[in-house]
Amino acid sequence: MGQSNVVRGAKSALIKKHYDPTCVRCPRLAGFLGQVRAKHPTYECRPVSQFGRWNSPLLIVGLAPGLHGANATGRPFTGDHAGIMLYQTLYQFGFSSSPESFKGDDLELYGCLITNAVKCLPPANKPNAAEVNACRSFLIQELATVPVNGVVLVLGRLAHDSVVRAFGFTLSQMPFRHAGELKLPDQRTLVSSYHCSRYNTQTRRLTQAMFDDVFSRVRELLS
Repeated sequence: MGQSNVVRGAKSALIKKHYDPTCVRCPRLAGFLGQVRAKHPTYECRPVSQFGRWNSPLLIVGLAPGLHGANATGRPFTGDHAGIMLYQTLYQFGFSSSPESFKGDDLELYGCLITNAVKCLPPANKPNAAEVNACRSFLIQELATVPVNGVVLVLGRLAHDSVVRAFGFTLSQMPFRHAGELKLPDQRTLVSSYHCSRYNTQTRRLTQAMFDDVFSRVRELLS
């Protein structure tokens, strides 16, 4: 069965496991987490769960947890620079109860779920292809929860490419470009953006105005 069929078929079945906090299917990542845990015993240092509401019309997919961010706090895009622009923008467009995200706060997301293409911290923030492929089974289940006419917003090329492959398309059919739009099954839309990383925001490859334009389009699609 093709991956696009897996995504569509999972919508009609009870999804039993979106997340496995004990997952060690990638030996390199599992070993690296052990090293980081020894150095930072207060960090979560495990696969990072999704954050937000299941079956939300908006699913945001990032790359992977950051060392001092999601890997430390256990919440995607929380604890390091990458989440600053994201949560401010989510709040601005009505998807979040607060413009800032901290471990232990009472922040809520509205109509939105945030995840990563790779659930574990990779060395140098660079998962290899086998690790991205191994984690795609979780991503497929998450994509299946996006309802008809929903939006999948991907942050960065790696997240884009993994989502495209999860639906069984080729990258030549659905190439990455900032603010690009591609049609998915069930009238859903894939919207792509540069990642809101420190490098991209400080070099102004991604500005707040550019990110606002992406979210304005997301709101338009969801309306």
